[in-house]
Amino acid sequence: MPSISFNNTEVAFAHKSNAELKKARLLFQSFNYPLLIKYGPGIAASVIEFISPVKTIIKNTLFAQFCGGESIEDCAKAISTLTANNIGTILDYSVEGEENELAFDYTCKEVILTIVKASEDRKNIPFSVFKTTGIGRMELLTKVNAGESINESEQAEFERIKNRFSSICKAASDHDVKLFVDAEDSWIQDVIDDLTYDAMALYNQEKAIIFNTVQCYRTGRVAHIQRKLSELNCYLGFKLVRGAYMEKERERASKMGYQSPIQPDKVGSDKEYNDAISLCVEHIDRVSICAGTHNEDSALYLVDLMEKKNIAKFHPHIYFAQLLGMSDHISFNLAHAGYNVAKYVPYGPVKAVLPYLSRRAQENSSVQGQVGRELSLISQELKRRK
Repeated sequence: MPSISFNNTEVAFAHKSNAELKKARLLFQSFNYPLLIKYGPGIAASVIEFISPVKTIIKNTLFAQFCGGESIEDCAKAISTLTANNIGTILDYSVEGEENELAFDYTCKEVILTIVKASEDRKNIPFSVFKTTGIGRMELLTKVNAGESINESEQAEFERIKNRFSSICKAASDHDVKLFVDAEDSWIQDVIDDLTYDAMALYNQEKAIIFNTVQCYRTGRVAHIQRKLSELNCYLGFKLVRGAYMEKERERASKMGYQSPIQPDKVGSDKEYNDAISLCVEHIDRVSICAGTHNEDSALYLVDLMEKKNIAKFHPHIYFAQLLGMSDHISFNLAHAGYNVAKYVPYGPVKAVLPYLSRRAQENSSVQGQVGRELSLISQELKRRK
């Protein structure tokens, strides 16, 4: 058994006041109301510009729990709090759903600003991150991924996507900042993989700078990592996650008549995830990993593996990561024990990050036991403080 427990609420919530914990408890309690979670953020998005109290309510609840601020500068408090607890920050510009060239260019520049910020404070901001759909149109990526023919205008548009992708990766290399390329829907993942592994081959000759994200709720991901170990002559970086699009993936596969790429059950996802961890740790001299998980058992599995193989807690090739506002009992206890830990700190204008906040709320309410676990830990800490 690994020598760490995630039940120490004093460590997990030392950074939270009683008032902040009570507000978090109320927020997580609201996740037990499916209709509120399903329709609330959409309604809020439609009225937020016209009814000013709506923005205030969102900013003081969902936004305050899961986001660092509306700009990089606004995230200073979150970065400082995490730093004080030996936890790194991953600045994540979380604006979603924009589908025009101006927005794509803006997002590209903003991601590069997060890289510059990380280079200026690399001890406290160990990674940067971006989504390819933040810099390119989903419909076009779908066509390219499927191998469909595209016209001259679309070809020029795809070249712009590749140029944005390349400029972000080059900035990461130039500034010596490790960069996560987030995973997305399976029907655009191949084209994202191709762009990412090309950048990896170019920039990872001395160490892992570019990291691909592997979603282990998909089948065949361990085999995918194994292939890349054989094919690529460079250092490899992998962020290992389970995934967040399961229902959408299964629905599309059923509707379009192809085999679902998703594991048949949770047991399959858990096994794929832990097997991926094991494979990467076997090659830890060449592979850098970030275990992006809110699953206690998987975090403990990696801790146990490190202990068995006598790998130092602060080994530079191994990080744990969770989202801001979630699973503090994992993040803060790991960091307190001396492991490398970072938190995703999303930011952006309140209205623009509503799609992200909606996904976070739905994710919390759909993962079995997630809300109950968060609530019981918060209640336990409030009781302990009395």
